[in-house]
Amino acid sequence: MLVTWPVLTEAMYLLGDAGGWKAQSALWTLLTRGDLEIVELDREALERSRSLMEKYSDTPMSLADASLVAAAERLSLKRIFTLDSDFDVFRFRGRQRFEKIPSDPRSS
Repeated sequence: MLVTWPVLTEAMYLLGDAGGWKAQSALWTLLTRGDLEIVELDREALERSRSLMEKYSDTPMSLADASLVAAAERLSLKRIFTLDSDFDVFRFRGRQRFEKIPSDPRSS
């Protein structure tokens, strides 16, 4: 599974609030075991992230979400693991819906 630094940072923060070190440690294990791979954000991905945050400023879009969309676009990956309902609004390359995992049972 691929992740960006902003997503990892946000996940660590949220897990700290929700479950403390035990939850954060589980995420560290996924990373150090190689189950998660950090996708580097080059200048183009950073510029795309900024552009996406501006485009979706009424939602608003976080840096974590923008970096994930930018990385997905660069790697041509439409399947996203997220619990964030904003990905119902965000579009892959501005046109297509993302395939969210887990899927929202209300959209079936």
